[in-house]
Amino acid sequence: MPGEDARSTRKFANLSTDARAALLIDSRSHRASGFRRASAVTALGRARELQGPAREKYRSLYLSRHPRLASFVDAPSSALIGLQVSRYILVRDFQRVDTIEFDR
Repeated sequence: MPGEDARSTRKFANLSTDARAALLIDSRSHRASGFRRASAVTALGRARELQGPAREKYRSLYLSRHPRLASFVDAPSSALIGLQVSRYILVRDFQRVDTIEFDR
């Protein structure tokens, strides 16, 4: 919702209480034929608000891709969240599943 304080959202409150998070990225198309050929990767890990030099580093990377969002990213109500990945789960060919885990 435009103008909403990001720190007052349920999402931010949930991540502040329990940092476990998952991010899903997939290659599905909007056609039925794309469903079976799609690949998806889920990144599992711990989320935290970025601050200091880490925030500036990732802010710069983000704005290099989305320069029109500078006022949004820089708003005092916005939070830039990083995900420290502990596991990737890759699903290909509808049922082929591979897992990559990181010791931390």
